[in-house]
Amino acid sequence: MTRATLEDGAREAPIDALPSENISITEETKDWAPASDPAVPAGRFPWAALLVMALMGFLLIATETMPAGLLPQIASGLAVTEGTAGQFVSAYALGTVVAAMPAIALTRGLRRKPVFVVGILGFLAANLITAFSTDIALSLGARLLAGAFSGLLWGMTAGYARRITAPHQAGRALSVASVGTPVGLAVGTPFGSWLGTTFDWRWSFGVLAVLTVATLLLAVFLVPDAPGQRPGSRASLARVFAIPGVAVVLGVIVSWMLGHNIMYTYIGSYLRGASLDLPVDIALMTFGAAAIAGIAITGAVIDKGLRRLVLLSLGSFLVAGAIFIVGHASLAAVLAAIVLWGIAFGGAAAQLQTAISAASGENADVANSMLGVAFNLAIFAAGVAGAVVISSLDGMVLPAALVGLAAVALVISVAGRRTAFPR
Repeated sequence: MTRATLEDGAREAPIDALPSENISITEETKDWAPASDPAVPAGRFPWAALLVMALMGFLLIATETMPAGLLPQIASGLAVTEGTAGQFVSAYALGTVVAAMPAIALTRGLRRKPVFVVGILGFLAANLITAFSTDIALSLGARLLAGAFSGLLWGMTAGYARRITAPHQAGRALSVASVGTPVGLAVGTPFGSWLGTTFDWRWSFGVLAVLTVATLLLAVFLVPDAPGQRPGSRASLARVFAIPGVAVVLGVIVSWMLGHNIMYTYIGSYLRGASLDLPVDIALMTFGAAAIAGIAITGAVIDKGLRRLVLLSLGSFLVAGAIFIVGHASLAAVLAAIVLWGIAFGGAAAQLQTAISAASGENADVANSMLGVAFNLAIFAAGVAGAVVISSLDGMVLPAALVGLAAVALVISVAGRRTAFPR
């Protein structure tokens, strides 16, 4: 079997790597971004457009994870328990799980820019409802809606970024478009926690709404349009899932992100259990800053060393989790573990999006919607599982989950070396 060429990150896996009974590929549909596509300017890297996508990614991740640093404030403001407030994260993730794939399947043939703008508008409406709601049911419904629009935006961004970028720069484009994730973790979540602690948790969502309006305007003026997927190349969800490598990447995502989010969402419980004098917002900011370093490393080498990056990131997760377990009494050790954990996580989104896009070719939008579903299914399950753990045991158990699930993801990655993460 011929292997996908990593140096040409924008080209799909070779025709003979795909199940012929599932997908019909012709020479006309073989390239992801054909030279005739006017959305791909020759020799020019679309920095402005990709940074707007990164800003939207920043808002998506900040909106999703910010409640992790505001659980006591949200619980007090809505007169619910902290475990119920934790479902702000789970409801958002559930919205993505339910809506992402249908939304992408229905819109993949449409021009990309109008779909992108509509997604931003829907996301804005959901955050405004959350900011003003005084009812827990309405708030969770708004979070569900925000997650649904997030699933649409998340699923289409990778394909959109590749369509407006020259093929040989596809991996770099995804790294730039993905930089909003670690920045959201580094700045958005801690800043939202500070706003909620200093003023009121509703301020956090209000500021996110204002930033969403700014992103909408930037998208209208700076992001070029691009065509949707050609009719002849559209495979069904089942056929996309059957493409060699896609299921492998999805398995890695579920196990990797489940372990990560169990630890990340309830890191405050771990810090309290370890009796460390380390505020949650400082821990989150340290993690996010380290994640930015991780995305920088990924962007520099992803087009030539994807497999090594994935294995190194997962190995670093294992080491960080072990330090959390054996060094929990030492502030320096825990900070070192947070830094290593952040660096390893920073490039994960770009690494996994590149892998699944290379495996799925023209059907990258659908494959990335599956990636978003897997990612958020893990977040949803982590919110529920973490709540059970901290209620029945304590936060000191959380690193063990991080280590165990990262080990599972590492095994899957090694086993998928021919289809999902080639040398």
